[in-house]
Amino acid sequence: MSNSAAGPSSKSKAGSSQSYETTSFKRKRGLFQKDLQHMMYGFGDDANPLPETVALVEDIVVEYVTDLAHNAQDIGSKRGKLSVEDFLYQIRKDFPKLNRCTELLSMQEELKQARKAFEVDEEKLASIE
Repeated sequence: MSNSAAGPSSKSKAGSSQSYETTSFKRKRGLFQKDLQHMMYGFGDDANPLPETVALVEDIVVEYVTDLAHNAQDIGSKRGKLSVEDFLYQIRKDFPKLNRCTELLSMQEELKQARKAFEVDEEKLASIE
């Protein structure tokens, strides 16, 4: 019963991602292996997970991010440019992801302002001496 329920959705998902796979470049496997191992350990997996498991998780993550980027690009192409709002629009229904993204974007803006203020203070100190 679970096979028949999972069949159509997995086929449609595989069919939609194949159009991008045929036009995209071959990616280098294992690029995120160490980072994923640490993340998996942080979420309760073994300190040294099986290489097959890490490869599977990497494939899933890369496919998700690639699909997200392609969908955002499709939305952005209607306006003529790709922006952060296109990505936020893609994850608008996933509230934890949306909240985390907006939090990180606001932290990035705060860091920019702090660096800018620090550079101005440094220039003032240099001009005084």
